Amino acid sequence: MSLLLLLSGFAAGLVALAYVALILLSPAPPTPTLSEATYRSLDSSAPSPLPSLPSTPATLALSVVVPAYNERKRIRSMLRDTVQYLENRTVVDDEVPAGVEKGSYEVLIVDDGSKDGTAEVVLELAKELKSEFGAKRGNIKVVTLVRNRGKGGATRHGVLHSAGHRILFCDADGASHFPDLALLQAEADQLQKEQVKGGAKVEDVHGVVVGSRAHLVRTEAVVKRSFLRNLLMRLFHTYLYILGIRTIRDTQCGFKLSSRASAAHLYPSLHSPSWIFDCELLLLALLSGIPVREVGIKWQEVDGSKVDLVRDSVGMAVDLLVIRGNYLLGRWSKPGVVELKGGVPVEVGEEPKKSR
Repeated sequence: MSLLLLLSGFAAGLVALAYVALILLSPAPPTPTLSEATYRSLDSSAPSPLPSLPSTPATLALSVVVPAYNERKRIRSMLRDTVQYLENRTVVDDEVPAGVEKGSYEVLIVDDGSKDGTAEVVLELAKELKSEFGAKRGNIKVVTLVRNRGKGGATRHGVLHSAGHRILFCDADGASHFPDLALLQAEADQLQKEQVKGGAKVEDVHGVVVGSRAHLVRTEAVVKRSFLRNLLMRLFHTYLYILGIRTIRDTQCGFKLSSRASAAHLYPSLHSPSWIFDCELLLLALLSGIPVREVGIKWQEVDGSKVDLVRDSVGMAVDLLVIRGNYLLGRWSKPGVVELKGGVPVEVGEEPKKSR
């Protein structure tokens, strides 16, 4: 009996220790400042206020959110490709909310507390790009965060202050082939048509479309990677499967498109400031019943990566456990479930937002 009590006490101690560790490892919400709710651009001499996603309707067709930390060297190529494509592409007859101009866009650069003058480089480049390609459909905006929040925190901030009917977030390194946005848009169009046909309003359409590199797994770009990199990649995917993300083959590609309704539903609940925020986003989308589609895109390795393979792999594994633990134990509330009834999105079972 004494042995049983001893084992029970030991188990209870481990549970208590694990719970304390969960609390200590859970990220604290950032403290916002007034300046972070404004942006700079070529169109205004003084900072202008940003919209708030949950409460403000779309005023543009597309927002491109780019988290950037010390990216003055790599962001030039990415921005040039982005603006050239968005200014010159053929605008298909997409249905957008009333008052929104088809083909209109913003590129929202979220300077995540950079020390290398990233924001100034972007504004200088914006002048060049306006002269070269024009700014008929949109412009470049820069938001500067006072303190570094990490990729997840910077992306969340940008998305929650976006003006687009659809919101794309992409990496500053330009590894994703930006014109492949058309592939994501086509999948989003299909989701929108299905829901509108069922009676949904355009502004209420739900869907997340994920750019994917999974089809490249047997190509030279991946085969030539180091044994350690490929091993860690396989272990990571196995780990994701165990934790419940089983239908998405590539969770970490920095090229994801969300409808405004889905972004407003999911992003306020995101907590992770690190690279793993993509997994939290997809986990919440799957738990919420929001349609998630995966589309293969072109992608290339770009020098200058800030990822440390071993350190960040361990960190991401811990972060995933923290995320799953907080949701399973109810410390973080999940957004409500979205059911498609006759093609119309209906939110049910919504939980109050809380964070401890």
